[in-house]
Amino acid sequence: MNITLKVWRQKGPNAPGKLVEYKLKDISPDTSFLEMFDILNADLVKKGESPVAFDHDCREGICGQCSMYINGRPHGPQTGAATCLLHMRSFTDGETIVVEPWRSRAFPIIKDLMTDRTAFDRIVQAGGYISVNTGSAPDANEIPIPRDVQEKAMDAAACIACGACVAACKNASAMLFTASQVSKFALLPQGQAERQERVARMVAQMDVEGFGACSFTGACAVECPASISIDNIVRMNREYLSSKATSENT
Repeated sequence: MNITLKVWRQKGPNAPGKLVEYKLKDISPDTSFLEMFDILNADLVKKGESPVAFDHDCREGICGQCSMYINGRPHGPQTGAATCLLHMRSFTDGETIVVEPWRSRAFPIIKDLMTDRTAFDRIVQAGGYISVNTGSAPDANEIPIPRDVQEKAMDAAACIACGACVAACKNASAMLFTASQVSKFALLPQGQAERQERVARMVAQMDVEGFGACSFTGACAVECPASISIDNIVRMNREYLSSKATSENT
């Protein structure tokens, strides 16, 4: 495959950025998208040029580091998969591929395609921890939890915190991410003690970080590589309203 890449290059957070064009030849269709970038970077280094900076780690769709905005879609054209699971066979020979970083005020650019997503960490930290005194290790079946509740909690916990939901949203909202963090605790009995305080703190921190408001278009759920359901946003809104109602009546 012969392809043309237009890649966002930016030396630092305060430096101006622009799309730079690169030509790649004889790329195997079985090459992963990140391996294609490895090939590009190897060529750039041989020429004495600066390689393209991009985030990556596990390359197995687990860590959520490989955040790239590809031809107008977070993680590219393959639904339900992170960038690292995308292969060049998803594109056509001779195609021009535009690659950009996540675009959000809450995710400032570090360099090229790398963005600072520690805002997500601060939202999680704002949620605190579960302070239930469990004593010694309980038997696995001591706290019965209905299967459907278990599955909903595990589905919410599947979020890999990649930020695709923010990148897909026209308002750069982090509602789907925050809702997944709220839901995985709110659904289980162990998370009930701080339930109301948790959602209030996490939503407040989300606003502090500068994420936009949710207009419930559903783009976040469509582009999420972990297929996190938009139902979690409904649940978080219900939790939040309950928390505010309770605090106003006490």
